[in-house]
Amino acid sequence: MTQKITPLIAGNWKMNGDAGSFLEVEVIKDRLAANEVNAQVVICPPATLLHRVSVALHESAAKTGAQNCHAAPSGAHTGDISVAMVREAGGEYVIVGHSERRESYVESNADVKAKAAAALGGGVVPIICCGESLEIRESGKAIDVVVAQIIASCPDFDQSQEIVVAYEPIWAIGTGKTASSGDVDEMHNAIRAALVERFGDAGAKIKILYGGSVKPANAEELLGVENVNGALVGGASLKADDFWGIISAA
Repeated sequence: MTQKITPLIAGNWKMNGDAGSFLEVEVIKDRLAANEVNAQVVICPPATLLHRVSVALHESAAKTGAQNCHAAPSGAHTGDISVAMVREAGGEYVIVGHSERRESYVESNADVKAKAAAALGGGVVPIICCGESLEIRESGKAIDVVVAQIIASCPDFDQSQEIVVAYEPIWAIGTGKTASSGDVDEMHNAIRAALVERFGDAGAKIKILYGGSVKPANAEELLGVENVNGALVGGASLKADDFWGIISAA
């Protein structure tokens, strides 16, 4: 993990969570208050819970984010939420371009870039996702495909703004499979080089998260890889004990 960059541990609840989930949120809040943690913690619940989780974590060390946003500020976009709505609900981050959105809703790199740009314009930090399928991995084209994907999905930004990149091999999301530390090292180094080439010195400071079946048992190894600046956590973020194990590993 790059030492000069404060790691980010983000929990993506996906379409999970209800009123009972606040017990897990309170546990994380209490543990953050009682322990010194070398990481920024972000919880991204479903949109229906974003405001309530934001209120529950108010004045804590944790922040909240949304799982998606629309590029437009308002309009006839049934079922979508704008960046302003994310901010109003207390969200300071938003996940864009997750593979589940790219695949299920056919979101293109251009769509993701527009959402990320809208997030920046509205004062929200975009977590821009990229990743390859098993077919692409086995073809030997994973690095070329992922680098092209993330560069095409990242908007320009200035020194007052922040973007985060999250690499999630699609074949490792929710499958229990995890990329080897060697695979992660190779990919994150390639992403870092591409970000530096695109953004110069600013590219060296962008957090690059790893996601894909991250859990307490493998978190320390993964977070120890060069240019891994945190984790985007799925299922393990739903249980406070599991999520805390990953946070602690940072």
